[in-house]
Amino acid sequence: MINSYFTPPESWAQQGTQPHSIKIEGDITLGGLFPVHSRGPAGVPCGEIKREKGIHRMEAMLYALDQINSDPDLLPNITLGAMVLDTCSRDTYALEQSLTFVQALIQKDNSDVRCSNNEPPIIPKPERVVGVIGASGSSVSIMVANVLRLFAIPQISYASTAPELSDKSRYEFFSRVVPPDSYQAQAMVDIVKAMGWNYVSTLASEGNYGESGVDAFLQISREAGGLCIGQSIKIPREPKPGGFDKIIKRLMETSNARGVIIFANEDDIRRVLEAAKRANLTGHFLFVGSDSWGAKSSPILDQEDVAEGAVTILPKRASIDEKIAQESQYEQEGKVQFVIDAVYAMAHALHSMHLDLCPGSMGICEKMDPVEGSQLLHYIRSVNFNGSAGTGVMFNENGDAPGRYDIFQFQLSNTTNPGYRCIGQWTNNLRLNAEEMQWSGGDRAVPDSVCSFPCELGERKKMVKGVPCCWHCELCDGYQYQLDELNCDMCPFDMRPMPNRTGCRSTPIIKLEWSSPWAIIPVFLAVLGILATSGCIITFIRFNDTPIVRASGRELSYVLLTGIFLIYLITFLMIAEPSAPVCAFRRLLLGLGMCITYSAMLTKTNRIYRIFEQGKKAVTPPPFISPTSQLIITFILIGVQVSELLKWCLECYSIVLMVTCTVYAIKSRGVPETFNEAKPIGFTMYTTCIIWLAFVPIFFGTAQSTEKMFIQTTTLTVSMSLSATVSLGMLYIPKVYVIIFQPEQNVQKRKRSSKAVASTVTSQLSQKDDKQNGESKSSLCCLLDLSALHGLCVCVDYMNVSTVLFVWVSQL
Repeated sequence: MINSYFTPPESWAQQGTQPHSIKIEGDITLGGLFPVHSRGPAGVPCGEIKREKGIHRMEAMLYALDQINSDPDLLPNITLGAMVLDTCSRDTYALEQSLTFVQALIQKDNSDVRCSNNEPPIIPKPERVVGVIGASGSSVSIMVANVLRLFAIPQISYASTAPELSDKSRYEFFSRVVPPDSYQAQAMVDIVKAMGWNYVSTLASEGNYGESGVDAFLQISREAGGLCIGQSIKIPREPKPGGFDKIIKRLMETSNARGVIIFANEDDIRRVLEAAKRANLTGHFLFVGSDSWGAKSSPILDQEDVAEGAVTILPKRASIDEKIAQESQYEQEGKVQFVIDAVYAMAHALHSMHLDLCPGSMGICEKMDPVEGSQLLHYIRSVNFNGSAGTGVMFNENGDAPGRYDIFQFQLSNTTNPGYRCIGQWTNNLRLNAEEMQWSGGDRAVPDSVCSFPCELGERKKMVKGVPCCWHCELCDGYQYQLDELNCDMCPFDMRPMPNRTGCRSTPIIKLEWSSPWAIIPVFLAVLGILATSGCIITFIRFNDTPIVRASGRELSYVLLTGIFLIYLITFLMIAEPSAPVCAFRRLLLGLGMCITYSAMLTKTNRIYRIFEQGKKAVTPPPFISPTSQLIITFILIGVQVSELLKWCLECYSIVLMVTCTVYAIKSRGVPETFNEAKPIGFTMYTTCIIWLAFVPIFFGTAQSTEKMFIQTTTLTVSMSLSATVSLGMLYIPKVYVIIFQPEQNVQKRKRSSKAVASTVTSQLSQKDDKQNGESKSSLCCLLDLSALHGLCVCVDYMNVSTVLFVWVSQL
């Protein structure tokens, strides 16, 4: 006989009652806990009736009891009864209800209680419950298990999957016919990796089920490696208005993490989908749902387009045949099979216990009256039978069932029957039929959920600190090649990177052939320059003590001519076939020749400038104008260039010398033209600057040319030869001409007295002044011939004839 007290919530206040129980009489009574009603609003323990998770599951227990009681081979002559309670999906309410199971085990002292006739009261003995089937939610099972363990009452759950319940030091009387979420989490990690994702977010309903499920997923993913978490969000038990919209916004902060692992109850799943739809993000998120989503229609009702492509997981199950009309809309709830398996597990344990304790007895014997909970637990853990799905029902040492899951995907497009489709299984390892998967819009390609995409060949990964799945791709540039996915390395000195920079190859030798027109012109200029320079050097050595050579500053002249010679010589090194010695000399001489030339030239112009500037102020000579001082200054300037060779700054220093020399040449332009070399040096520097200004656009403007190397080599060598030729032609060719072809001018002239010099200077400068005033057209001779200049000379300021300046001019 079944006594039902399930009444609508709205009638509780009127009747003063609560949903209570279903009672079935029997020899042995089993307890049952089911969420027949949902959680009620504030102040009300229970809400609406839950037809699938509540009524279907409760009916499954009653069905299983009927099947067992009618089975002559299972518990013969023993009838199983039941006391089924409603948990109202609330752990605290379930705890109050479950106290009914332990009332028979609580000893009450009624000695002080008497009836009106002074007789002791007749108090009916509460029904003794030997085991409990349930509960559904993990948080409810945890609360109830804490009470049942105190009274040694075994408990078998059909739906609670929190990993926490595997802890036998706290829940030793708890078992379950569903695998724990640690298996489910492992299956979900395997699914994520099989789809090539490495960057996902997690959503968990607040409570044991959601939080422990996500914790298990995070722990397994960390141990497995290669999987990073963008956001890990907890959904509150009582979300505030707009709370789910904020959750979607947080998920979009890491928008590349399109995969969302969700351990949540049905209501939270539905509201997440609604919020994603409001945010116009249909098709963006790729949900991977736990068994609380499974293959249910209620979480996705009216949100099918947002849920399209969702991959869900559900313990392996089978539908139980029922006598239902074909036209019925009934769809069996997913945990019905496990309710039946839990009841049968309790029955098989009692059957084995009866065989051992009551052999040959046709009913309950004294050893099983009452049933000892600790003994029954031992038999529960030892059961092994084929369940309603045809798979084995058994428990491990923690009371957990083996992990066996079906993998589903909700498919909407291009299918004749939209809905959940089984695409794989998981039993300790994943078997996924990727070809049966389908995503938003019917796309068959698995969408990406990655933080960073793979780098191209020749690029290394620069990892983002703290996020091992995220990186930036950096090209291995210059002479680097990709050593591995994280590092670039330099190619050996005689090799260069391959085009895709995955390795090195021998450096191809590209050189000018001596017979090439690109080489003939610079070689011809260099040969002429070397011959001319050599001729000047030989002439100067041969006539070393003659006035012109001495007046030219022979010490600096030899240094300057050496620099010019090296400038011409570099042409042959630039055209020669590259080798270690050739490249070494290129590096050494490319800047050194110009440095020597312009260091000597700068020293000359600086000396001239300082002499005439000093003459405007005093009759004492300026310091450091002797030949020895000039050489020291020059070699110091050259030494700077030699040190710069180590830094690859070869031409920069020479340009600095060139510009500085040009500045001094400009400042010295007012010195009498036949008195010194300032004007020839100035003209030399002006021309040199023009040459190098023309060189820049030609050299760099041909960077994209197919004959880049030939043009640039020719441009460089010709420019250097021209600058050397200008210096040689302006400063030394005229002197050599006089020495060889006009030897009569290369003789010592008689020294004149200071008075005669002063007289001559005054006369000549007066003529100069007249000329500037338009009164004279005669040319101006400057002081004395350079070859005879020595000692104290007198100059007259051009602008003021009456001013006499005494200038000490040493022999040039």
